[in-house]
Amino acid sequence: MANIKSAKKRIKVIAKKTMRNKMIKSATKTAVKKVITAAQNGNKEEAKALLVMAVKTIDKACTKGVYHKNNASRKKSRLYKMVNKIA
Repeated sequence: MANIKSAKKRIKVIAKKTMRNKMIKSATKTAVKKVITAAQNGNKEEAKALLVMAVKTIDKACTKGVYHKNNASRKKSRLYKMVNKIA
C-alpha cells in the first residue's frame, strides 16, 4: 500500500479510469456480438442496423483512448466484411 498522499490519489484515479475503460469495452463487445449473431442468422437488415450502432461504439471507444485507432479500424473492417458477405 502507498504511503505518500499523491500515490494514494493516483491509485484512486487509476481505479476510476480502469472502471470506465471496462465499461466502454464491455459495451463495445456487446454491440459487436449482436452484429455477429444477426449476421450468422442471415438477417441482413437487422445486421446492418446493429452495425451502425457497433461502429458508433467502436469509434467512441477509440476517441476515448480505450482502443488504438488501428485496432478500432480492424474491428470495423471485419464487421463490415461479415455483414456484406450475407446473401
